[in-house]
Amino acid sequence: MNSIKILTNGIIKENPVFVLLLGMCPTLGTTTSAINGMSMGIATMFVLICSNVVISLIKSLTPDKVRIPVFIVIIASFVTLLQMCLKAYLPEINKSLGLFIPLIVVNCIILGRAEAFACKNGTLQSCFDGIGIGLGFTLALTLLGAVRELLGAGSIFGFVLMPETYNILLFVLPPGAFISLGFLIAIVNKLKKA
Repeated sequence: MNSIKILTNGIIKENPVFVLLLGMCPTLGTTTSAINGMSMGIATMFVLICSNVVISLIKSLTPDKVRIPVFIVIIASFVTLLQMCLKAYLPEINKSLGLFIPLIVVNCIILGRAEAFACKNGTLQSCFDGIGIGLGFTLALTLLGAVRELLGAGSIFGFVLMPETYNILLFVLPPGAFISLGFLIAIVNKLKKA
């Protein structure tokens, strides 16, 4: 499988949010704004790439009986490193994402890619898979966050685009996440059929 196909696979064909419907907890919980969605996507992509690479490097050393616990320890190590860096260098993003950063450890996208791809393929391919799936996740979260921020607060990335009188508060609340995601999935499915 070539690198370009692996990259585009995660963005389009196997998009974790719009196609596979994985990782719904951070998808719905962190996308109150475009910057939060993008930040969560980038954080998850970092862990996904790093864990894919390490898992592909040690796949022949890992016995089948302890494969999943080893994967979780690797993922948890990168999440811990990520959280320490966010606390030190980006405290505002760390505060706004809150509990969702440690929950990356149990994100089914990361463990699923470790099991389905990284432990069966080479290091370079696993790296590209992490980049592709991570970009697909980041783009989906950023788009969902932008839609919710625009409709709920009248802005995107903090830049005001609509007057306050046109804001629909529902879209920055949890029900707005479900409504926005539903419409975006319908649009993606319509575009795939066209």
